[in-house]
Order: sequence, then C-alpha cells, then structure tokens
Amino acid sequence: MVKMMLVAALLLLAAASCSARPQNDVEIVEYESDNIGIGGYKFSYKLSDGTTRTEEAVINNAGTENESLSVRGSVSWVAPDGQTYTINFVADENGFQPEGAHLPK
Repeated sequence: MVKMMLVAALLLLAAASCSARPQNDVEIVEYESDNIGIGGYKFSYKLSDGTTRTEEAVINNAGTENESLSVRGSVSWVAPDGQTYTINFVADENGFQPEGAHLPK
C-alpha cells in the first residue's frame, strides 16, 4: 500500500511539472477512460495545445501478500520553444522509472 501511495505521489508530481506552464483556453480534444474501481485501469487524453497522456495499470499477484500495481504510461507536451517533449514511464515494485525524449518539430 505504501508503494502504491509513493507511485501515485510521483506520478502527480510529474503531471504537475508538465502542467506548470501558463494555460490559454486549452480544451480536451479526446478522452478515454476504463476504470470501474477494481482491478487495473487505463486512460488517455489529448488537449488542444498538443499535450497528450496515456496510462495503464495492472494488478500483479492479486489477493496475495505480494500484490502490487504496475503502471505504464507517457506524457507529451509542446514547450514554449515549439519542441515536443515526451516522458515514458513505468512505476512498479522497482520504483518510478521515467525515460525522456525530445522529438524534433
């Protein structure tokens, strides 16, 4: 449970840092969510400013003392310099593992 809370906190920090830039009338262009409150979940969205995010989680070893949550996802955004940046990540029993990429315009 502590690991899941830590993973959630790290993901929130990553999302907050990506959204720290000023927003000007950004609209949701696409949104999908599959979360019934039990088991894993997945969601994705795309915003009118070019920001996208996808995330999917699965429960490993459900119902055992080794139960854990594995999360995979990515977030991309267009920086003020016009370049697109992407962070792909995995968050699981091995911690938060981000990988960054700079995509040419």
